[in-house]
Amino acid sequence: MLSVKNLSVYYGLIQAVKNISFEVKTGQIISLIGSNGAGKTSTLNAMLNLVKRKGEINFLGYDTKRHLPHTLVQKGIALVPEGRRVFINLSVEENLKIGAFNNDENYEHLKEQMYKLFPRLKNKKNSLAGNLSGGEAQMLAISRALMSEPKLLMLDEPSLGLAPKIVSEVFEIIIKLKEEGITILLVEQNAFSALKISDYAYVLENGEISMQGVAKELIGDDKVRKKYLGL
Repeated sequence: MLSVKNLSVYYGLIQAVKNISFEVKTGQIISLIGSNGAGKTSTLNAMLNLVKRKGEINFLGYDTKRHLPHTLVQKGIALVPEGRRVFINLSVEENLKIGAFNNDENYEHLKEQMYKLFPRLKNKKNSLAGNLSGGEAQMLAISRALMSEPKLLMLDEPSLGLAPKIVSEVFEIIIKLKEEGITILLVEQNAFSALKISDYAYVLENGEISMQGVAKELIGDDKVRKKYLGL
């Protein structure tokens, strides 16, 4: 589904991502793990041309280089950004409406699907997003992205700042989305939880891929266990 070759990301003269290559196969969960500053978020932002970048990114055989972010969303890529970034002065339902900007004809059906997936959001559909708990705001951010009916869903640190019980709920939802046919590219500092649900994973260090492999095999790797899993 997604092929990335020799991707580099720049912020001025600083190179945050250094010639990395990876792929995401249809129907899989692929994780990018690594410490803060490793280049994980920059990599996701490059998929939607939100940062200055070089290299090749092909989505379903489609060269993404010269296209605006909203065009790439219409093609089937959606991003749930780090820190949720919901529109705090709009209601839950208004946030969902924005997520369906390119899919207005299916809005009512998709909205009900989101309420089935996250029943708590239905109870708060008229509440301002700024009044939601961290967990509810994350559920809203995921729902807003799903309103565009993406083929590839990118999640940036979905467990960040959430209580352990809510983290478990979020990861259960990610598994459910995969079962429903959505391909997922997951960036996550909670490496153990990410590897447990992923098919394949890449380890980013200082903007470079230092390791890669089948996720469950990486859990057993001594270097990964010591540096990222605290085991």
